[in-house]
Amino acid sequence: MNIEDFRNFCISKYGVTEEFPFDENTLVFKVKGKIFALVDIDLFESVNLKCDPEEAIKLRESHEAVKPGYHMNKKHWNTIEFDGSLTDREIFHWVNHSYDLVVSKLPKKIRDEVNQNK
Repeated sequence: MNIEDFRNFCISKYGVTEEFPFDENTLVFKVKGKIFALVDIDLFESVNLKCDPEEAIKLRESHEAVKPGYHMNKKHWNTIEFDGSLTDREIFHWVNHSYDLVVSKLPKKIRDEVNQNK
C-alpha cells in the first residue's frame, strides 16, 4: 500500500473531499463534510478509520496492527498500522466500513443522495 493508492481509493468515493485542517501533514478525507479517514502523508505508517464499536473491539483482538484510535475517540475509531500484516483488500474494506458508517449518520436527504450515487 502506498499513499497514492490509498488517496485514490478514498477520493473515488462519492461526495468525498480531502483537506489539511489540522496541519500540513495530516490528510483528512470527508464525506459530505464528515471525517471518515485521517492519514499522515509524511510517515504513512497508519490510518485512523471510524468503526462500529463492537467491530472495533473484534478487529483489535484479532489483528496486532489494529489499535484504538490515536488521538481519537477510542470507542469509535481504530488506528490501522501499515506494518505489512494486513492486505490492501482488508484495509480498503475497513475504509468502506468507515465511509458507510459516516454516511449512515448523515441527514436523510444527504444520505439518500450519497447512496444513490455510490
